[in-house]
Amino acid sequence: MNESQPSRLPVAVIGAGPIGLATAASLLERGLEPLVLEAGPHAGTAVREWGHVRLFSTWDEVIAPAAEKLLAPTGWERPEGGTYPSGADWAERYLQPLADALGARVRYGVRVTGVSRTGRDRVVDSERAGQPFALHLAAPDGGEERVPARAVVDASGTWATPGPLGGNGLHALGERAAADRISYRVPDLDDPAVRARYAGRRTAVVGSGASAFTVLAGLASLAGDEPGTHATWVLRRGIGGDTFGGGEDDQLPARGALGLRAKAAVDAGHATAVTGFRTEAVEREGTGGLGGGGGEGSGGEGAGAGRRLVLVAEDGRRLEPVDEVIVLTGFRPDLTYVNELRLALDERLQAPVGVAPLIDPNVHSCGTVYPHGASELSHPEADVYLLGMKSYGRAPTFLAMTGYEQARSVAAALDGDHEAAARVELILAETGVCGGSGLFDEPAREAAGGCCGTTVAAGGS
Repeated sequence: MNESQPSRLPVAVIGAGPIGLATAASLLERGLEPLVLEAGPHAGTAVREWGHVRLFSTWDEVIAPAAEKLLAPTGWERPEGGTYPSGADWAERYLQPLADALGARVRYGVRVTGVSRTGRDRVVDSERAGQPFALHLAAPDGGEERVPARAVVDASGTWATPGPLGGNGLHALGERAAADRISYRVPDLDDPAVRARYAGRRTAVVGSGASAFTVLAGLASLAGDEPGTHATWVLRRGIGGDTFGGGEDDQLPARGALGLRAKAAVDAGHATAVTGFRTEAVEREGTGGLGGGGGEGSGGEGAGAGRRLVLVAEDGRRLEPVDEVIVLTGFRPDLTYVNELRLALDERLQAPVGVAPLIDPNVHSCGTVYPHGASELSHPEADVYLLGMKSYGRAPTFLAMTGYEQARSVAAALDGDHEAAARVELILAETGVCGGSGLFDEPAREAAGGCCGTTVAAGGS
C-alpha cells in the first residue's frame, strides 16, 4: 500500500470483539476498508473466556444493525430475538459468522504492541497530521511487522486487565506471590475441574457488582451439593438498601433476581459479608508473612504454597483463612501501546474527556448513560478513537447498543459525513440496554432483559 497517500490506507480496528467487528461492518457499509487486528485465534476471544455466563440482554439488543446487513446475504440464521445468549452463543452464532463475512479483512494471532504516527513520536508537531499511522504487530512465533493505516479504532476492551485485590488500586502485598490461589474471573462451576477447586472449601469473593452476585449465587448452589462450601463476601463499602439491587421492584427483573439470589446466599449462611474491608496484604496461614512464607506442607509449589490465605485490611483486620480468592473489582484499560499518541483522557476514569462526564459511576447508573458518538470520543490526535468498553476506561456501566452507536458515528466521521456522525440514531429505554451478564435459572425471569456488569467487556476481543 502507498503510505504517501494515507486516504487510500485501511482503517485499523484493534480487536475482533462485538464493537470492533461492528465498527468494521459500519466502515464497510460506507465503502471504507477496515483491517481488523485480533490477538486471539478466533473472533470474540475474550467473550469466549466467559462463554459460560449468560447475557442480561436479548439477541435483539446485541446484534449491530450494520453487522446484520452484512450477514443477511450470507445465509446466516438470525437467532430468536427475545432469547438470551450466553457468551459462547454470542461468539459462535454471531461474532464468528460476522468475522467470516469480513473475510481477509480480519487477521488473527497478531497483537498490537505500539501505535504511532509514521516517523513522528509523541513530541513532534511538524507535519504530524499528514502522516499515516504505524501499528507495530507481534506474532506468536516472535515475528514482528509494521502496518500503515489512515485511522485507528481501538476496540480491544479491558478484559485482559482486571482490577487488583488491593484497596488502593494496586496489587496487595503478597497478591502476586499467592497467584496460585487467586482468580479474577467468574468461575464455570459446571466444569468438573473448576467445581472441584471450590467444592467444600472457603472462598473470599471480593467485589460488589453483578459478577460478585453471580459467584455468590453459584457458590451457594454448590454448597447445597458439597457441604463445607462457604463464601466470605468482601466489600470495600458497607451494605445499604441498594447493595443487592432493587429486588422484586427492580426495573430490570433479571438484575433484581440475581441480587436476590446473592442476598439469599447471605441470609442462608452460605456467605458471610465483611464490610468496609480494603485489602492491603495477603498472607499464607501460619506464616505471619506475605504471600509465599516458608514452612512444611508446601506441596512442592514454592514455599508455603499449600497453606490457606489470610487477607489483611488497611486497618489491621484479618479475615479467617480461605482456600481461594476470587477478585471481581472491575477492569481498566491497557494504554501502554497507544502511549505515543496524543490522547485526552479523564484523570479518574482514563476514558476520553468528552465521554467521562456521561459515564462517571459516581453520578450515573446504567440507565442514565446516554448515546454518544465521534465528537465525544475524539482526541487531540485526529482520527484516533477508543470505542466500546475501552472508551469507558474504569467505568463499569458499558452499554452494548451504545457501543454500536459509537461505531456507526465514528464510521460516519471517518467518511466525512459529519452530519450523520453528530446525529443520534439510538433511543434507549430509561433503564438502558447493556452488555451485562448474570445467572438465569428461571425462563420467566429472563423475559425482561438486564443491565450492566463488569463481567462483560463487550468491546473486547
